[in-house]
Amino acid sequence: MNGSKLEYIKLLLLDVDGVLTSGHIIYSGADIETKMFNVKDGLGIRLLQSAGIDVGIITGRTSKALLIRCGDLGITMIYDGIKSKGDIFDTILSATHLQAHEVAFVGDDLPDISLMKKVGISIAVGDAHDAVKKNADITTRRNGGEGAVREVCEMILDAKNLLEKIIENCI
Repeated sequence: MNGSKLEYIKLLLLDVDGVLTSGHIIYSGADIETKMFNVKDGLGIRLLQSAGIDVGIITGRTSKALLIRCGDLGITMIYDGIKSKGDIFDTILSATHLQAHEVAFVGDDLPDISLMKKVGISIAVGDAHDAVKKNADITTRRNGGEGAVREVCEMILDAKNLLEKIIENCI
């Protein structure tokens, strides 16, 4: 694990389909898209935010379900409908006044690689495409939509020596 690099993370960027979800999309007959999110990932995001670490979304799709989930979690940095994730990174750095080494990104599929090559820490979920895993600094044990984001959040908190205190405060 890259503990020494993780301790500098101030922003965690997340892909959605295949990272926050299992990658499945359900379409109803009324043209409504449904996504299933993991509450454990949500708590991990909340714990990270409570430590002052921002969380943002960068995804190639647009979805009302995603906007609702982001609202529930207090995530306001949402870049949706992004076709080239690596190209938007400079905009994110300008908006946040951060440097690349202060940003981590979690991805799962080929469109994520361009951004993975630019951030300080690139992370692949357990069931990511092999090419994504080859470009990742870290690969989670858990799959997308099944606690991978929670695992990443706890890795960051642990690297910052905050995890035990946060857990104690939750008990």
